[in-house]
Amino acid sequence: MTYQFIDFEIKNNVGVLILKRPDKLNSFTVPMLEEILDALDQAINNPNIRALMLSGSGRGFGAGQDLSEREVRPGDPPPDLGISLEKRYNPIVIKIRTMGIPVVCAVNGVAAGAAANIALACDLVLAARSARFIEPFCRLGLVPDAGGTWSLPRLVGRARAMGMAMLGGDISAEQAEEWGLIWACVDDEKLMDEALGLATRLATQPTVGLGLIKRAINESHTNSLSEQLDLERDLQRIACKTDDYMEGVTAFLEKRKPEFTGS
Repeated sequence: MTYQFIDFEIKNNVGVLILKRPDKLNSFTVPMLEEILDALDQAINNPNIRALMLSGSGRGFGAGQDLSEREVRPGDPPPDLGISLEKRYNPIVIKIRTMGIPVVCAVNGVAAGAAANIALACDLVLAARSARFIEPFCRLGLVPDAGGTWSLPRLVGRARAMGMAMLGGDISAEQAEEWGLIWACVDDEKLMDEALGLATRLATQPTVGLGLIKRAINESHTNSLSEQLDLERDLQRIACKTDDYMEGVTAFLEKRKPEFTGS
């Protein structure tokens, strides 16, 4: 697929996906969402990609859905927004959450609506100090989507999730870090270097093991303690059979830096 609304390239085993509608604050359209899905499939299926970094171009990360695609005139039948979620947004969130590589998000400015929730689906989120997170759905009579009602209470608790969803106010990057909504708030001019550096570091680590860590933490939300202990046992059986586990142990015993291959 030829991309028009995103950039996607591989740098040092990192898939770098940049949203590219800066004149529209990277708001989502159907063609753009389809391009994102295609790039995520590449990241999942290419063994040379051992981490993914997601960010936006221009002055913001993303404004969410482009509402010009959703214009409803008097007399028109009501739209079925569930179709868009089922076919495009939900698969994006599921791919990010379940892909077996770490996903780093660099929020370079405002992240609103579905864009904010796609960012929060990533594994490690860094935000520029000038960035803001907004859940504006309540202003339109809608429900936070793209996983928002799942991610928010798990990240910041019920009370803060309710406040974000029902009041629709701005959350600064510094407040987001304080609340545990994101991993770190960094100076604007350092954001991209730090995010790419973090993704590059992750791409040199035991890829299978990181994917199993991701799976274990994600599934812990719905597992009982007994179920989680069983999952840890099962995943550890997988992890200890990897080449990277053997390399990690050997390097430790030989007192040298390990050279992981991602297998």
